[in-house]
Amino acid sequence: MKKLLYIDACIRNAESRTKRIATPIVEALKERYEVETLCLNEMELEIVKEDLIRCRNNGRIDPVVMGWAEKVRDADRIVIAAPFWDMSFPAALKNFFELCSIFDVTFKSDDKTCFGNCRAEKLLYITTRGMDIATGDVLEQATPYLKALSWLWGIGPLQVVSAQNMDYSTEEEIERKIGEAIDRGLEIAKTF
Repeated sequence: MKKLLYIDACIRNAESRTKRIATPIVEALKERYEVETLCLNEMELEIVKEDLIRCRNNGRIDPVVMGWAEKVRDADRIVIAAPFWDMSFPAALKNFFELCSIFDVTFKSDDKTCFGNCRAEKLLYITTRGMDIATGDVLEQATPYLKALSWLWGIGPLQVVSAQNMDYSTEEEIERKIGEAIDRGLEIAKTF
């Protein structure tokens, strides 16, 4: 069975509207994939600073972090669930990406450029946005970053499931938007 890595960056856990959308989609994907979940709320994410870089440059990488990077590298598919946060996604997710961006693991290079070392053929990003900002809007910086990271790591195309204007909608509208996003995600899951 192929492997799917689910990166849960829903920092509000049970209160997360993003998680409400992601859960049934990931459950549907379990029919075709062996799913492993990395919940960022449960992880110790060291900030990438000078000491960490010095250790890496001397060949010392925390084995736990190396394990995360290897999971990213070896996944056949990746699903990321993260809310819109300060015009992008939560810092914990960016921190996770920085930790997992390890030379000769998630990416390599030759004398001219970097190239990906991951085998995931597809990436699904599930998000909710409190404001009325659509995917691809200049104010929405999560998807451009994920596309660039996908290029660096060699991950296939990015698909996005989103619901927007959630903070300025009635409860009925929120529920409708969540339901519509789940339906879109389940449709993607059929061929993901």
